Amino acid sequence: MIANTPKPPYYAVVFTSVLSEKNTEYDKMAAKMNLLAKEQDGFLGVETAREGVGITVSYWKNKTAIKKWKAHLAHSEARKKGKEEWYKLFKVRICKVESDYSFEKLNK
Repeated sequence: MIANTPKPPYYAVVFTSVLSEKNTEYDKMAAKMNLLAKEQDGFLGVETAREGVGITVSYWKNKTAIKKWKAHLAHSEARKKGKEEWYKLFKVRICKVESDYSFEKLNK
């Protein structure tokens, strides 16, 4: 699903990853983190896809909201587990969204 974000500016956290072979419980934790992120002040939406390389883009009102999410205890524990077991490689990018536009084809 495509996130319904507000009028810019806002921020995007782009998390790109490759899973290791030892990824037991990863899907369960990813679902838990998505639910928990949605409860955070400043969270605007999320988009995710995985086929070999995983890409998750979460959208946030401001950098303060991103920092609070990073510091959240459950998120910190999930990141630790990810580094120890689930990921071969990951990269995080934080971007300021200055403009966006969309298209929707309606069936008639």
